[in-house]
Amino acid sequence: MAYTKIEHYDEEVTQRLAAHFREILSLIGEDPAREGIKLTPIRVARSIQFLTQGYEMDGTAILSSAMFKEDYKQMVIVKDIELYSLCEHHMLPFFGKAHVAYIPNGYITGLSKIARVVEAYARRLQVQERLTVQIRDCIQSTLNPLGVAVVIEASHMCMQIRGVQKQNSVTTTSAFTGAFLKDIKTREEFMSLIGTSLH
Repeated sequence: MAYTKIEHYDEEVTQRLAAHFREILSLIGEDPAREGIKLTPIRVARSIQFLTQGYEMDGTAILSSAMFKEDYKQMVIVKDIELYSLCEHHMLPFFGKAHVAYIPNGYITGLSKIARVVEAYARRLQVQERLTVQIRDCIQSTLNPLGVAVVIEASHMCMQIRGVQKQNSVTTTSAFTGAFLKDIKTREEFMSLIGTSLH
């Protein structure tokens, strides 16, 4: 049985991006017509569209599509959500995991929607600090919970393969609202539940 890969790209955007990538190949001393890389501009054009598809996603719409009334006021945590993003300064990847919690205030959302919100904001040109806050603010404004907590741990290729070249560095960012911000015990419970091995 043949393998079929199904992906959808804007053909006009793909061709325009590919033209720029062909020029980049020439500028760095490559021959864009060489057999091994003659299709590289198209591949990169499709790849960059995939890696930045978050611009077409709406975090609020994602959460709103699965909001349910529920009288539950304890912490809900989705941890170890894999994330992949592109640093906006060098367009190199950073990747790691996000831990997200909220305390419902009349409404809950589908658990997969939390991961999709992370994806919506990660699949853009980003800085980790902004990504953390965007996830927090989207959940807070859409669900209006009693509090939101977001912690992201990530490794940045812009630090590992260029510049300072520190391969084992990990960056941790956090953002809190409501009970997680005001109540130390609530915040400590969250940190304990996601694991104390944070970097």
